[in-house]
Amino acid sequence: MTQIHPTAIVGAGAEVHPTAVIGPWCLIADGAVIGPGCVLDSQVRIGPTVRLGADNRVCHGAVLGAEPQDLGFSPDKARPLTIGEGNTFKEHVVISCGTKEAEGTRIGDHNYFMNAAHVGHDCEVGDRNILASSATLAGHVRLGSHCFLSGLVAVHQFCRIGDYVMVGGVSGVRQDIPPFSMANGQYARYVGLNLVGLKRNGFGPRERNAIKQAHRLLFHQGLSLKSAIEALREPAAESPEVAAILDFVAASRRGLVGAREKG
Repeated sequence: MTQIHPTAIVGAGAEVHPTAVIGPWCLIADGAVIGPGCVLDSQVRIGPTVRLGADNRVCHGAVLGAEPQDLGFSPDKARPLTIGEGNTFKEHVVISCGTKEAEGTRIGDHNYFMNAAHVGHDCEVGDRNILASSATLAGHVRLGSHCFLSGLVAVHQFCRIGDYVMVGGVSGVRQDIPPFSMANGQYARYVGLNLVGLKRNGFGPRERNAIKQAHRLLFHQGLSLKSAIEALREPAAESPEVAAILDFVAASRRGLVGAREKG
C-alpha cells in the first residue's frame, strides 16, 4: 500500500505506484506519474508533466517539473519532464519541464544532483552524472554520461558536454566540451584529459593514448575545426573512443572551448 503522509496533497489525476513513499507537505499535481520505489522526503513539489521512473529519491524542497524561467512560456506549452531510474535529487534541486521540444526535458538513470543544482527546460542529461552544489544547466543543454560538474558551474544554453567530462568549480561553459576532457576557468577552457575519470571507468592505456592523440589534434596542433575533423577520420576507424570524439565535434554548432595557454 502506498505510504502517503496525511499532510501531502496528491492530485486526483496523479498516478502514484503502491510502493512509493510520499512524505509530509509534498504536492503532486494532476497528471504526474510516480514510479515504483520512489521516495519523496518532505515539501517536494512534482509538476503535472513529470514522469518519474523507479527508485528515485527526491529530498526536501526539491521541485521537479517546475515552470521554466522562460519569458515566453505559458502553461499550455508545457512538455514532459521524463526521469529514469535510481536518481537522487538533493535539497532544493529544481528541474524544469520542457517547452518547445516534443521530448521535453529528459534525465537518464543513476544521476546525483547535489543541493540547489538546476536543470533548465528542454535539457537532456545522460546516465551516472554528478552535478555538485549549485551547478546549473541553462535551457537546451546536452550533458552526456559519467560527467562531473563541480560546484557553481554554469552552462550556457544550447551547449553540449560529452561523456566522461569533468568541469572544475565556478566555471562558465559557453561552448561545447568534447568527450573525455577536463575544463576549468571563469570562461571554461580545455585543461587536459580526464585521466582519473578514465582510469576509474576501466579505460586502458591503449584507449587513453588514442584519446590523448585525438585531443592533441583538436587543441594543440593549431588546426581549424574543419581540418581537425578531417584529421580525426583515420584514427576514428581504429578507435571507438576517437570515433565518439569525431561524431561529437562534427555535430558542434557553438564550437569547442579553447585550450588553456601554457606558461
